[in-house]
Amino acid sequence: MLIESLVFALVGLVAAAIALLGLPAYFRASRLTVAGTALAAALLGGVVAHFCLNGRYPVVAVAFSALAAGVFTSLLARPDLAAGLAPAHRHHPHRAGAHRAPRRHRPA
Repeated sequence: MLIESLVFALVGLVAAAIALLGLPAYFRASRLTVAGTALAAALLGGVVAHFCLNGRYPVVAVAFSALAAGVFTSLLARPDLAAGLAPAHRHHPHRAGAHRAPRRHRPA
């Protein structure tokens, strides 16, 4: 189990490196947060898979560890805030006096 845990940790760090190097603009969180999330997800996913499979299929446990790391790391991705990819309407400054007057109901 010790060797598998080291492999799970390595898988988590590789998943974090791929995420941060492949799509750096998508991850606004700190690098430590992304790496920690990938590492924790890989360890947790690998340990759960190891115990569910009774330790019989270590390759499947490592694959599940990689899947868990990828899924949980992708939760931190923010493509809507990536530089140059955000819709233009979100970046217009508010103009003074541009607000609408309150709507009044017509008398019945």
